[in-house]
Amino acid sequence: MAKKSSRFVWQFVIGLGFLSGLWTAVGLDPEDVLISAVGTVVDTVYPSTLVRSLFLILPTILLILSVIGAYGKGRVLGLLSVLVAYGAGLMIFSAAVVALLLLAAAALLGYFSAAKRKKRII
Repeated sequence: MAKKSSRFVWQFVIGLGFLSGLWTAVGLDPEDVLISAVGTVVDTVYPSTLVRSLFLILPTILLILSVIGAYGKGRVLGLLSVLVAYGAGLMIFSAAVVALLLLAAAALLGYFSAAKRKKRII
């Protein structure tokens, strides 16, 4: 049980929530940069409007899959923990102490949401 809960915290709370908020605060999204670079390379090798369209909607598809994964592992409490972690990532440069407290709260929420989901309480 603890292994699945800690995996949820690391993958979704820290990875999806906090790091996404941190990259938003910085003003750069490495996923978009990587997808656009690969899209440009693929477009030069195989110029097609269908391929170009796929690379335009790929970030949205990945975000939807991530949210579905977070919901599947932690339900509503898990999504709430990801949102709190995202807020912590946004605040890390303006109020570091508050951001770290929010991140700790998000990690606890994520841990308990995955643990309750495993026990089928929620």
